[in-house]
Amino acid sequence: MRAILDVILLALQLYWWVIIAAAIFSWLYAFNIVNPNNQFVGTIGRMLYQLTEPALRPIRRFVPPFGGLDITPIILLLIIFLIQRVIWLYIYPNVF
Repeated sequence: MRAILDVILLALQLYWWVIIAAAIFSWLYAFNIVNPNNQFVGTIGRMLYQLTEPALRPIRRFVPPFGGLDITPIILLLIIFLIQRVIWLYIYPNVF
């Protein structure tokens, strides 16, 4: 059972980094630092969008937009952090 929890924690940690990478990429794209016409850059952007959008879309329904600032990745990171803490502090110690 601990192995399953370790895999879940690892997946959450990897998804944490994917969300951060997607946020940084969106900033680079918004400030026109990366070339959107480059096929490699476009592929990375689409991949990050497809990985993060299913988790961010439900949050965007409830969080109003703050001008040009999108805080939904921060909220998702906090949710992931909460899930990790619950697993570490409450579930993991009670599994034999």
